[in-house]
Amino acid sequence: MNVKIRIKIGSSVFNTTLSNNATATEFKAMLPMTINMSDLNRNEKFYDFANALTTNASNSSIIQTGDLMLYGNRTLVLFYKTFSTLYSYTRLGRIDDTTRLTEALGNGDVSITFELQ
Repeated sequence: MNVKIRIKIGSSVFNTTLSNNATATEFKAMLPMTINMSDLNRNEKFYDFANALTTNASNSSIIQTGDLMLYGNRTLVLFYKTFSTLYSYTRLGRIDDTTRLTEALGNGDVSITFELQ
């Protein structure tokens, strides 16, 4: 199952492949949505959902630019830098081509639209 979504940040569009798991299926059912994501640690944008999603967290030890993850059972995270981590996440998907992602996200909070392709 290669489910694709689009992530829109301003005039930039990023095609994203969702993971094949229950959490990604629940996330897909929430689309389309436009949310304001806050910056954290100058390497990720995050948003807290009102309701919990199913989780199957694991530690991959390396976060890649373009990873779309769930932290805990409510926090959506879009990473825009690659780094090592000790934290565990449930994978939602990954941006297919991260060229210009960091530039599009900019500094601080940002409005992002997630929609089905």
